[in-house]
Formats: sequence, C-alpha cells, structure tokens
Amino acid sequence: MSVKIGLQLYSVRDDAEANFKETIKRVNEIGYAGVELSARYNLPASEIRKIVEGEGLEVVSAHVPFVEMHETPDETLSFFAECGCRFVAVPWLAAERRPGTDLFMQTVDDIRVIGENAKKHGLQLLYHNHDFEFDKVNGEYALDILYNTIPAELLKTELDMCWVNVGGENPPEYLRKYSGRAPIVHLKDFYMEPDAEKEGLYELIGDSNSKRKHKNSSFEFRPVGHGMQKMIPIMQAAEDAGSEWAIVEQDKPSLGLTPFESVWLSRKYLTSIGY
Repeated sequence: MSVKIGLQLYSVRDDAEANFKETIKRVNEIGYAGVELSARYNLPASEIRKIVEGEGLEVVSAHVPFVEMHETPDETLSFFAECGCRFVAVPWLAAERRPGTDLFMQTVDDIRVIGENAKKHGLQLLYHNHDFEFDKVNGEYALDILYNTIPAELLKTELDMCWVNVGGENPPEYLRKYSGRAPIVHLKDFYMEPDAEKEGLYELIGDSNSKRKHKNSSFEFRPVGHGMQKMIPIMQAAEDAGSEWAIVEQDKPSLGLTPFESVWLSRKYLTSIGY
C-alpha cells in the first residue's frame, strides 16, 4: 500500500484557530487524506473528530506539548484519543531538557512513562525530532540514545526529514535505519545557502529564547519539492521503512506565498511523483 499523505495543521495554524471547520474543508479540497493536530482549537474533542471525519479525512495524530503529557497524562491523552488519533507525538523539548543538560536522561525516562500512559489510552507515542537530537552524548546521537533506551512498543519515530538533513545525516538512509519503527514521516523541504549558519534556526519556528538562533537570512522553509530535499528517494525510503503516512509540514511560508498556497504546492508536487 502506498504511503498516504497528510498535513500537519501547524502549517496553517492561524486559519485553523480562526475557523477550524473551513480549514479542514480546504485541506480536503487540496487533496490531503488526513491531518495531524497541533492544538485543541477551542473545540471539544468530539467536535474535532466530527469535523475532520465529516470531510472524509482521518485524524492521524497530534503534536502534544511534552509538559501536558507529562504533568496531566490522563486528561491530555484521553482528549486526543477522543479526537480519533492513533498517534501522539512529543513535538519539541525545552532547552533545559535537551541533550547535554543534566535533565536529558531524566527526560528519556519521562518519555518512556508517557509512552506507557499513551498505551493505556490506546495511543502510540512518537517522537518528532529537530536537529539538536543529533548532538552526541558519549559519542552517540541523542536521538539514537532515545530509541535505544525506550522499547519500540512504547516509542516509535516521527523522523522530520528537514531536521535530519540539517543535523548532518542522509534522510533516506536514516529513515531506513528505523524501518518498522517509522509509522509517520514528516516531509519538510528547505533552502539553505552553503555558508549558512547552522547554529540554530529556531527563531523561524517561534523559539526566540533558544541558544540556537538563526543569525542570517540564508535559511528558509519551502513547499515540498521546491527546496533542497531529494523527495523521491525520501518517499522510496518511507515505502521501504513501512511508513503508513507522510505528513507535510511547513513551519513558515516563503517565496511570497501564503500558508495555504504553500501546502497546495506541496500536495501538487507529491501528486506529480505518484503520491
């Protein structure tokens, strides 16, 4: 079965917050088969599910803040289970919990506990990476430590192909490394000049307090198929890895496009290569 194409609603977050129902209608018209939630949209879980499924789409997954799943697991996880999600993902770690900090290994254990709680609610926990997980701890990528420490049944991958690339790895090869453990892949394209400052690009995604700050204008997110990523090999790797879904995400528009124009171009490109 071919990999299905979904959209991370963070890509059109302002529209989704303003009018969730109309946003989902437009996502369906563009040709996406499912969505990944990035918020609660001031709606009951049952209403979110009703709107999405009413358009013939699937509520695939949700990006849920670590602190919510850690501190209020039952309320948080039951909400997203009621939305119809099969998966929930840790989308981001605060600076004090990242590799190289005193809290990193405690965070790994906390994620294991979240994975156990997710199972109780019929959900599979995923981890969505950026590039800081490619910092090494005792000679090993922090991301690999995470997956080597927590059993696969409690934590699967949601590898973000942009950040794998920026982190210094080959996206298709790294995805194949986690074959059988990669139900969802994040498709994200970008452009970065050869001399770009890689020390932190997080101001582009709203983390102005990070030590990893974007120091010049030579990096930008692009619609899928319109940047530097080799998308056909990535999609072939997703097939080989057994991925069910490829989720398009563009954190910030570029090229003078609106968010919806951007995700339309991504979908058009993926259709052109057989997805």
